[in-house]
Amino acid sequence: MKGFDDLDIVFSTDQGRIKPEKKKPAAPKGDGIVRVGRETKGRKGAGVTVISGVPTHPEGLKDLAKKLKRKCGGGGTVKGQTIEVQGDHRDLIVTELEKLGYTVKRAGG
Repeated sequence: MKGFDDLDIVFSTDQGRIKPEKKKPAAPKGDGIVRVGRETKGRKGAGVTVISGVPTHPEGLKDLAKKLKRKCGGGGTVKGQTIEVQGDHRDLIVTELEKLGYTVKRAGG
C-alpha cells in the first residue's frame, strides 16, 4: 500500500502546479537530407517505402505521414523517426517532399 509520501501530487490549492510540464522532444539533428527508400526485410516480401531523416518533431512527423499516406492511397505508420508507407511509392513521395521544401535523396537501389 502506498504511503502519503509516495503519491504523485500534481496540483495543490496552496501552491498551484507542483510537477513541471513535460517538454516536447526537439527535432532530431541530422544532415538535413530526407532519404526515401524501399524495404522488404522482415515483411514476408511485401515492400514498404521508408522515409527517414525528416527534420521535424514527432507531431509534425505524424502529420507528414498522414499527408503522404493520403496522397499515395495506402496505409502506413511512424516508427521512431521514420515513416513507412505501404507499397512502392518512391517517385510520388520524392516529388511531394520536394514540393514541401525538403532536400530529398533516393536511398538504395
